[in-house]
Amino acid sequence: MREVIVIGGGVVGLASAWWLLEAGFGVTLLEREETLGAGASFRNGGQLSYRYVAPFADAGVPLKALRWLLQKDGPLRFRPEADRRQWRWLAQFVAHCDAGIHRRTTARLLQLGELSRSAMGQLDDIFPRAQYGWREAGKLVVYRSGKLFDAAAARADAGGEVLSAAACVAAEPALAAAQSVLAGGVLNRGEAVADCHAFCTGLGQRLHAHPRFRGIVRSEARGFLLEKGRVAWLDTSAGMLAADDYVLAAGIRSRTLAATAGIYLPLYPLKGYSLSAPVRPGDCPPQISVTDFERKVLYARIGDQLRVAAMVDMVGEDVSLDAGRIAGLLRQARATMPRAADYGTATAWAGLRPATPSSAPIIGATPVSNLWLNVGHGPLGFTFACGSASILAAVMRGQAPPISLEGLALGG
Repeated sequence: MREVIVIGGGVVGLASAWWLLEAGFGVTLLEREETLGAGASFRNGGQLSYRYVAPFADAGVPLKALRWLLQKDGPLRFRPEADRRQWRWLAQFVAHCDAGIHRRTTARLLQLGELSRSAMGQLDDIFPRAQYGWREAGKLVVYRSGKLFDAAAARADAGGEVLSAAACVAAEPALAAAQSVLAGGVLNRGEAVADCHAFCTGLGQRLHAHPRFRGIVRSEARGFLLEKGRVAWLDTSAGMLAADDYVLAAGIRSRTLAATAGIYLPLYPLKGYSLSAPVRPGDCPPQISVTDFERKVLYARIGDQLRVAAMVDMVGEDVSLDAGRIAGLLRQARATMPRAADYGTATAWAGLRPATPSSAPIIGATPVSNLWLNVGHGPLGFTFACGSASILAAVMRGQAPPISLEGLALGG
């Protein structure tokens, strides 16, 4: 039996560990935090958006980004760093801002999304969805600009319902206060929301019950030691660890760890913020997951909380809470859905989403024969986790992946 060390206890690492166990591997999980899902999986937007997967890089985005930077509560903030990784990533991102590349990447991500939808269903017998607050809420993307709405309506596929502003409010009454500023929206009913942190906690419990699971090592990975083109040892704060194979699924930390093996990972941390506000009796929270397209703010009821998530801050590996950004997010939430929850007691959070320039994750082999990747999922880690894990397990067993790895492999 091949023994594997999976590095990273977020949703992608946990899913990787489970699918590898089911594929016949012995698995040890390495996680530096005391709790699972403590990073980008903790209080993210909770989206399972299998059809809403369009890459951030697209024609016209660089010009839009300049306008966003000038807006008081705009969706983007940028702080230049004396770090060539930032500038290299930006150059690659701009190169992907092409309509043709965007179409091809979207097609790949739609395949991965449908695979992930199916793969999550494979857990139902051992992990009931109610235990992590799964709800088929549907996803309503609303537009303030008539021009943008018309373009979105023209692109809507057979699964999308094009709605006027009034129809948006009829479908989701929580938007009533914003009706006068909306041009319309597109509703996809098959999308879902869930509590990503609860999913991580529950899946971790099931790992412990699996006969091939070796346990969790609470330690920080420091780097790989190579011999003859293979990883011989993993250096950690608890000492040296050895296995037959190693899987890197450590979020943004993956780029630094990969560098110790001589591998460049095109990852950059896109910092996002969220608010979790309790829903009280008499409040009017959204029952549908709502995305405010121009403002890049999403609203979703997860259990008894309203989750409001937004923003892309390119400020390096800084997870501190920016008071100005939190205040801006609160202003937008109160203006858009004033009666949705108790904003006065909302809890703020920030996390780092490890993104590639193309928005496509990197899954599979590396030039180091026993080092494997499952990284770069950006804001769609929860959405893609199960599908990515099923791909990883297949390729590590030497089998054909369930979907093509074109555009999803390192260097591809």
